[in-house]
Amino acid sequence: MTTTSDSNRSKSSSERQPSRWARILLPAVIIVAWFIAAGIGGPTFGKLSSVSSNDQASFLPASAESTKVQAVQAKFAASKSIPAIVVVESPARITSAQLSQFAKLGISLGTVSGVESPASGQSTAVAGPIPSADGKAVEYIVPISNTEKVGAVVKELRRTAKDTAPEGTASYVTGPAGLSADLITAFGGIDGILLLVAVGAVFIILLLVYRSIVLPFVVLFTAMFALTAAILLVYAMASWGWIKLNGQSQGILSILVIGAATDYSLLLSARYREALEHVENKWVAIIHAIKNSIEPIAASAATVILALLCLLFSDLNSNRSLGPIAAIGILFSFLAAMTLLPALLYAFGRKAYWPMTPKVNPEHPHADTDNEVSGLEGAPGLWRRIGSLIARRPRLTWLFALAVLAGCILGLPQLKASGVSQTALILSKSEAVDGQKVLADHFDAGSGSPVVIIADQAKAQETLKAVQATTGIGAAYIYAGSGNPTALTRSDPRVVDGKVLINATLIDQADSASAEQVVRNLRRSLPGTDPAVTVGGVTAIAIDSNDTARADLYKIIPIVLVVILLILMLLLRSVLAPILLILSVVISFAATMGVSALVFNHVFNFPGADPTVPLFGFVFLVALGVDYNIFLMTRVREESFKIGTRPGILRGLGVTGSVITSAGLVLAATFAALAIIPILFLVQLAFIVSFGVLLDTLIVRSLLVPAMSYDIGRNIWWPSKLSHKRR
Repeated sequence: MTTTSDSNRSKSSSERQPSRWARILLPAVIIVAWFIAAGIGGPTFGKLSSVSSNDQASFLPASAESTKVQAVQAKFAASKSIPAIVVVESPARITSAQLSQFAKLGISLGTVSGVESPASGQSTAVAGPIPSADGKAVEYIVPISNTEKVGAVVKELRRTAKDTAPEGTASYVTGPAGLSADLITAFGGIDGILLLVAVGAVFIILLLVYRSIVLPFVVLFTAMFALTAAILLVYAMASWGWIKLNGQSQGILSILVIGAATDYSLLLSARYREALEHVENKWVAIIHAIKNSIEPIAASAATVILALLCLLFSDLNSNRSLGPIAAIGILFSFLAAMTLLPALLYAFGRKAYWPMTPKVNPEHPHADTDNEVSGLEGAPGLWRRIGSLIARRPRLTWLFALAVLAGCILGLPQLKASGVSQTALILSKSEAVDGQKVLADHFDAGSGSPVVIIADQAKAQETLKAVQATTGIGAAYIYAGSGNPTALTRSDPRVVDGKVLINATLIDQADSASAEQVVRNLRRSLPGTDPAVTVGGVTAIAIDSNDTARADLYKIIPIVLVVILLILMLLLRSVLAPILLILSVVISFAATMGVSALVFNHVFNFPGADPTVPLFGFVFLVALGVDYNIFLMTRVREESFKIGTRPGILRGLGVTGSVITSAGLVLAATFAALAIIPILFLVQLAFIVSFGVLLDTLIVRSLLVPAMSYDIGRNIWWPSKLSHKRR
């Protein structure tokens, strides 16, 4: 039978209910307010691309050497154009007579809207045609001045090249502008397809797990409204210049909000259903659900937000911006789950779970006295079996779970996260990537993406000779100041503030490992000739980005761990339990990266990974992995006060098992949706987070943490009073 205290609580809550009109008006106002926010924020979703940038250079810190070179380079030419490399390949050797036809192509390319206008006395700003040494290809360097619409300009250049190039030849538009355009195309699915796939996956999982028609719509409405509100603020901050938004951040924001809002919604809706089985009045039930779920949900949101804000310590502007962008998403996920969702659940009442409508159960939910293990009374079949296993063999259970994780960690040394070439980032068909291969077959592969060296005027010739003598450099010259800094001129050098600019063409592709080594060699050797020399350019930007990302990894990980540990200590009023929880998610992260390394190398055959991949994987997995332990251990602590620690562990596991597993499946599915965007970084992050969440949900939270806690017993709460409670 229902206990007297439960009856009194229900009665007391009923007596304190607001008036009928207040109970109608308050949810209605909340729902209308969120509809207004969604109405304003929804259309903004399609505008995010207008305030988004995928320029790698803009994300480097001002202290980076390549950033300093960029600042000086801008003084040498008023133009801020981006070079596109047009390469035309012929099956046979090109004769001198045929070069006149290729000259016409150069003029046509120069007339494309968005290409830089020619300087006075020049017919075109396009350099070329430049024939290859083998005579089977020509190249053009096309400076694009309309940098805001690179994609459209490159598209027109490709059309012009195909229409104008001599018959029988194949044309490609590549170089920095071509690769940028193809990256923009690859990110094109961020706005619509990604969201559609993620929402569809969540809906199907909710439908299968909860067998309810209404609840999936209620939960998804909550998640989508949270996303539209978050997007409104992110758009405003990006347009004001407060944050730098790129395609990666945009995709992660959408996925993170849908996943987090759904997780929080599932926890609260589970508490609401549980309350509806005890009381008839739906107002009392929703208030009970809010009171019992707000602490773990708030702690979970705070953990993720603070972990994400730790990215503000990053020296990469892209990482630093992702912190507040994602934190905004989590904040609105929490607000929607604690305001809009309760209002919708109250409006629907028991019909929210139709056709599995909950009914008031007069029996106490834990009245199964036939079960011999205290704490498993009323537990569902699967969780009763797992709980019984933990109760009988706690140490064997957590040692088995630990052995599984240790086996996964064995793959960790195979992780290659030192960076990949820009051409490897695009996993879909790319003309720019194909063009780079053709370019490398016939020319110095670094054409159009030179190493940029800033040297003192007095040391100019010595520095130039040292550059030309460096292995891996095909050609080098001092910039003369006519037109674009990539122009192949040999006249009198231009001097700015006592400095000259040297352009050096790499023999290898500018984003290759061998090209990066050449730049590192230049940075080591040139100061011997000119102590004030600085080396920049496309390859140097990639080097500085990777080096900064690796430094961030070692700096941010300890900060995140300390922040999460302090939150757990405050939440659980314990020292030992939080330390064990932190250790469990760190082991889980290492196991995830070990499996990921094996999958990336031997299943997908990826060339490697960006150094930011393990950093983002760590932040998301540790923060989100701790979420499930928070949901479990807050309920365990609640039950431990009533029936003791060991029975409380089993009961907490039994009552949260289904909802946390469902939340884990939903979050894994939403992050897996990132894999539809054909960008290497996002595909790798999708696998890492999806697999890691499942590992956390099925092994760490279901076996390792409860079994280890059961084995330790009440000392798990040390040094709080609960650790001395014998019951």
